[in-house]
Amino acid sequence: MSRRIKRMNPKPRSRDEREDSRPFKARTAKKAGPRPSGKPGGKPPRFAGERAERRPAKPELEKAAPAKPVEALLPTKVQTVTVTADENNMRVDRFLEAHFPGLSFSHIQRVVRKGELRVDGKRVDSKDRLEEGQSVRIPPLKLDAPKVVGELSDAAQKTLKALKDMTIYEDDDVLVLNKPAGLAVQGGSGMTRHIDQMLEVMRDSKGQKPRLVHRIDRETSGCLLIAKTRFAASHLTGAFRSRSARKTYWALVPGLPKPKQGRISTFLAKEESEDDTIMRIAQHGDEGASHAVTYYAVVETAGNKLTWVSLKPVTGRTHQLRAHMAHIGHPIVGDPKYFNIENWQLPGGLQNRLHLLARRIVIPHPRGGVIDATAPLPPHMQQSWNLLGLDASRFDPIENAPEE
Repeated sequence: MSRRIKRMNPKPRSRDEREDSRPFKARTAKKAGPRPSGKPGGKPPRFAGERAERRPAKPELEKAAPAKPVEALLPTKVQTVTVTADENNMRVDRFLEAHFPGLSFSHIQRVVRKGELRVDGKRVDSKDRLEEGQSVRIPPLKLDAPKVVGELSDAAQKTLKALKDMTIYEDDDVLVLNKPAGLAVQGGSGMTRHIDQMLEVMRDSKGQKPRLVHRIDRETSGCLLIAKTRFAASHLTGAFRSRSARKTYWALVPGLPKPKQGRISTFLAKEESEDDTIMRIAQHGDEGASHAVTYYAVVETAGNKLTWVSLKPVTGRTHQLRAHMAHIGHPIVGDPKYFNIENWQLPGGLQNRLHLLARRIVIPHPRGGVIDATAPLPPHMQQSWNLLGLDASRFDPIENAPEE
């Protein structure tokens, strides 16, 4: 009887004693620390601390997890920008691209279409031209957040190094390469390696790769202009359209052109066959015929056998220089398409390769100033210059040719 009374009316227990009376699993599930002792100053229960250490704590898991970005876009504040002299006549969308290189094309079109961007307080179209001194109110924009660029493979790193070795000028907007002879600018049938494909390794954090601004023939070496940004591409292609880009080529031709300085003006049309494509001299009005103008000047001669000429194309037709020099009876040495002199013998020691170099390019820089890049003679042409005693440092008379 007394024992039954004791169970029904138990003596009040402390909190620690109550915890000790719970099953082991219940205690360890509630607390991740060591098992509390049953008595003050007593020994902790066996294995409780060890099992608690094995169980990963929830707060530590949360700290280890990578933080997710709350927002992938970074807002800017309202701004008012005054159009500078260098920005005079610039299109509205190009103006925004210049000031905010990370701004997406779709976002530019959206803020302009909605009238959020104002010029002197008025709505504008993205293609409208700005004038110096105008006030442009730019609404809050969202710039693309930088993306993490992955590591390049070994092959991509070799390609990047090859491009760096070709580089003769580079800044944030523009790249000028010294393209070697034999390397194509763009792909074609059976073409596995070309400049356009190599530029894939230079994609920026937004996934944009540098753009070709113009092209030179596969067997022609020398200056090749590349735009690294959409803003630069727009300005540089515009410079080519307006003929404000000045290009100089060097070539080796048989005989001595007369006069020593002249202008070649013809129409050229493409003539295609199953095996090849060439440009033929055409008449005004012929289907597919385009006007082509080239200035030439004799720089130095090697007896009466060979002549070093400097060429300045005013227009930019396919194979223009090669077709024009063949047209006046002095085709470029080593040209497999247009060299048409019968029974002509190549002097000993000279390689039977196209002797044409895109020597120099001078073009306005998209952000002001001028790009002026010069390419050295390629190995096969340097060998010819050495054998013929030609001095590559001579004054180039083509500099005085008209800017038509």
